[in-house]
Amino acid sequence: MKLYKLFVPLLLNILLTIVTSIQAAPGNSKLFREYIGAEGKGVQFSDVPVSSKVEFHFILSFAIDYTSASHPSPTNGHFREYWDTENLSPSHVSSLKAKHPNVKVAMSLGGATINDKPVFFSPASINSWVRNAIHSITEIVKLYNFDGIDIDYEHFKTDPETFAECIGRLLFYLKQQQVVSFTSIAPYDDDSVQSHYMALWRKYGHLIDYVNFQFYAYDKGTTISEFLQHFNAQSSNYHGGKVLLSFGTDGSGGLSPENGFFHACSKLKSRGKLHGIFIWSADDSKKDGFR
Repeated sequence: MKLYKLFVPLLLNILLTIVTSIQAAPGNSKLFREYIGAEGKGVQFSDVPVSSKVEFHFILSFAIDYTSASHPSPTNGHFREYWDTENLSPSHVSSLKAKHPNVKVAMSLGGATINDKPVFFSPASINSWVRNAIHSITEIVKLYNFDGIDIDYEHFKTDPETFAECIGRLLFYLKQQQVVSFTSIAPYDDDSVQSHYMALWRKYGHLIDYVNFQFYAYDKGTTISEFLQHFNAQSSNYHGGKVLLSFGTDGSGGLSPENGFFHACSKLKSRGKLHGIFIWSADDSKKDGFR
């Protein structure tokens, strides 16, 4: 009996260690994501070459809790579609999914601007914003048959803790009620932005499947070694998260494909750390034929 009491806790600790190491083990993923519809350039799903060899996510950009684009002002969680609804409609989503079983579609909330004016995260209160957001987002998700949701607010009129509570409670509801099957956030390396998203990550990171980190927000001319340093830093900030690699096709900064982006991907893949790639954005990629 004494031996039993001695060895059972020991065996349980060993088992827990093994399970934890399996869960935390690095691994590569064949995930490709691309934002689409934010810039009014008439891009359609059918324009984009879709490989059957990857899990492919389109992210419609953006749903915003603001009034009309001509006189934008916050609506406290009442979201509406601001992407190109003529070319990216519910029927287009349905046709896309029927043609490509490996494609999933999400929508991104927030974004940077409307008509070159900043979009602020500006809730009247936590409870009212969450209530309104749950209602309006659930309606849009069901209308379009979306699979996921992405959070891309970049300007804030509230403290990090309020942002964390609003977004965290929203994600909790959407996942618990199976409104969406996956979630992501899209931070970049700015003190104000990072403070808000890291507060969200600390409390609700277990609800977030992917970190669409905007590596293209770094300076133009970023080298491979600098890019890998940035990746390691952000993997530390979002510890345990699937930090995706990214580049922009809009002429923004970061590490470009021409300067070694895919070489950096190969390095991380060899280390079991390639969780996926995303591009900003299909609207800009169109002019070069999605090269």
